[in-house]
Amino acid sequence: MQSIAMADRNRVLPSVIEAIGQTPLIELSRLTGEAPGRILAKAEFLNPGYSKKDRMARQIIEDAEASGELRAGQTVVELTSGNAGTGLAIVCAVKGYPFVAVMSRGNSPERARMMSSLGAEVVLVNQATGSPPGQVSGDDLALVEAEARRLVAERSAFRADQFRNRSNARAHYRHTATEILAQSGGEVDAFCDFAGSGGTFGGCAARFKEHRSEIRCYAVEPEGAAALSGQSVTRPNHRIQGGGYSMPDLELVDRRHIDGYLQVSDERAVEVARRLAREEGLFTGFSSGANVAAALQLLAGPHRGQTIVTLLNDSGLKYLSGDLWA
Repeated sequence: MQSIAMADRNRVLPSVIEAIGQTPLIELSRLTGEAPGRILAKAEFLNPGYSKKDRMARQIIEDAEASGELRAGQTVVELTSGNAGTGLAIVCAVKGYPFVAVMSRGNSPERARMMSSLGAEVVLVNQATGSPPGQVSGDDLALVEAEARRLVAERSAFRADQFRNRSNARAHYRHTATEILAQSGGEVDAFCDFAGSGGTFGGCAARFKEHRSEIRCYAVEPEGAAALSGQSVTRPNHRIQGGGYSMPDLELVDRRHIDGYLQVSDERAVEVARRLAREEGLFTGFSSGANVAAALQLLAGPHRGQTIVTLLNDSGLKYLSGDLWA
């Protein structure tokens, strides 16, 4: 997959797939105010599917095509909280692969509607007993995983497998982090990202460490569900969709690249997401609020006066039915 130089936006693209990537890097100067240092946020919600997962979707499909693992016309199946499924629906629509998205009913319904509109078959899986709507736990994800595996076997399908497929991290190593380094002139002191599949953190952290080993990389987790950092999980049903599934290990993350862990509460993620909209004009979702809240922690603490990079993972349009924008 080739990154598109900004100048190439002036040409006609052969498909929407070529519009994935080269998102802006935006300084959040209104949120940081007079504090020394700066936060730079990669506006991933401006990808065609309104999230960073478009990058992963394209890389996984094109790598599988190149290796012969994905055959012409073969069905693609993946479990998703909605963003990966949207990216895969877009890529599969253009390339002609039937796509089945398997998602928990605990995720916001906007995502299912969007995937269905893009031609995906959406299979909704009931939540585990006791799981509140809108709060997807590791138990919920396990049920989705079981259904995804059943469908792969039943339909002889290709499994995108975002939690294990190295192409996920490869997309962010080759493109997301490389774009950030180019856009910032290489002036990055710290990076933080909310841990979902681990692909974005794993790929970006590897590229940043390769650029300059002193760049500090922090994994962001929900307060009460910080399993990666080894803490006991007391709030598996947190509200920050797209991650924090109480998984102590993520195959796409090299722990040698984790310099620290940050926890963000539901309330703080919501507060900062709303501030991003009101003060910066950036309409994003829960995990974007968590990312910027974590970056503000770093700016007020160990990285005072430095440059911190994070991602705005997806659009606030995907949460209109919930309480984020109530």
